[in-house]
Amino acid sequence: MSEDTVKPWYRQPWFWFLTIFPLASITYCAIAITIAMNTENSMVTDDYSKEGRGINMEIARDQKASDLGLQANLSFSDRNIKLVLDSHSGQTDYPYLILNLFHPTIADKDRTIQFTRTGQDTYRATMNQDIKGRWYFDLRSPDNDWRLKGETSLPSDTAIQVGAVNR
Repeated sequence: MSEDTVKPWYRQPWFWFLTIFPLASITYCAIAITIAMNTENSMVTDDYSKEGRGINMEIARDQKASDLGLQANLSFSDRNIKLVLDSHSGQTDYPYLILNLFHPTIADKDRTIQFTRTGQDTYRATMNQDIKGRWYFDLRSPDNDWRLKGETSLPSDTAIQVGAVNR
């Protein structure tokens, strides 16, 4: 008769084979729960009725821009932006205009640029920093009663033409 020595439990290969997968899933779940609890998802909204009312207001602003026949031409030169606003109704004499730039995924990168009037239908603004990548934008009046919106990639060597959408 021969006596085989029994290895301690931590030297048994079957023990590690059977416990590695449950330990790995517990570790992964703990990491995933920690990340989910400590980060904020800015793309999720809690108040859907408020969002719905906001959408109706945006549609009314788009319609007003269409009724006025607004057309804008945005030209970028380094950090300087030139805006030429045209309307078939002749109502383009605003003291300033507001351009909102929205990053598609990161809300912290959103920017607001204010244009000052420099001449007949002409406005200018200067950006504080270089902006690169894909952006959604909307151009609004000081009273926020109309809106021109679009999408672009910046920096842009060519002028961006924006017109009101007919609904």
